[in-house]
Amino acid sequence: MKFVSWNVNGLRACLKKGFLESFFALDADVFCLQETKMEAHQAEFDLPGYQMYWNSAQKKGYSGTAVFTRLTPLRVSYDIGDDDHVGEGRSITLEFEDFYLVTVYTPNAQDGLKRLDYRMAWEDAFRAYLLALDEKKPVVVCGDLNVAHEEIDLKNPKSNHLNPGFSDQEREKFSQLLAAGFTDTFRYLNPGLTGAYSWWSYRFHARENNAGWRIDYFLISHRLRDRLTDAAIHTDIYGSDHCPVSIRLDV
Repeated sequence: MKFVSWNVNGLRACLKKGFLESFFALDADVFCLQETKMEAHQAEFDLPGYQMYWNSAQKKGYSGTAVFTRLTPLRVSYDIGDDDHVGEGRSITLEFEDFYLVTVYTPNAQDGLKRLDYRMAWEDAFRAYLLALDEKKPVVVCGDLNVAHEEIDLKNPKSNHLNPGFSDQEREKFSQLLAAGFTDTFRYLNPGLTGAYSWWSYRFHARENNAGWRIDYFLISHRLRDRLTDAAIHTDIYGSDHCPVSIRLDV
């Protein structure tokens, strides 16, 4: 199966920048979106053969996730089972016969790390949620996790130290998640590859200069590692300040 994840930074805008062409070219069995910034009725497009699931934020034009899937899930649930983290449309879980798929748009710590406390609470709740799923069957997690884990994962680590997305606290929470039983698929297959990023600021010609960050991920339960055949970052696809990421699993 092929899985794709993409933070589209506003799906309605991305639809005007070639989203459908990229969608069909990527030809995924399951296609996950973050930062949709819309409700399902606010745009019309046809994806033959796909079922669509949406989790939109209560605040208009903010956050939001969606999943388009060829494979019919056994069950679909929204958010992460914690009342403190409802209303921003940040997660969707699809249960399939052999695994769970969770797509997520992790809260940004914001300038000055002013939302760091909330981010830390989210991280603990999300990890607990994933571990509860993992007790039942393996888990595939994808989305914009809003953290560059190691210095290799962004162009300018020294000048960005302590900035949102590269604070010590956020990086440590990501390390805790991996230690709890999850594998960073791209880094697992490409342990020393530099210059591999999935997000670039719109300022300072960042994408043109590849001054980016790798903050979009596919994580899998450790016991799915032997089924992982590919992990890619599609830097040739535009339409957002993020590019799509993908994996292939023999499931």
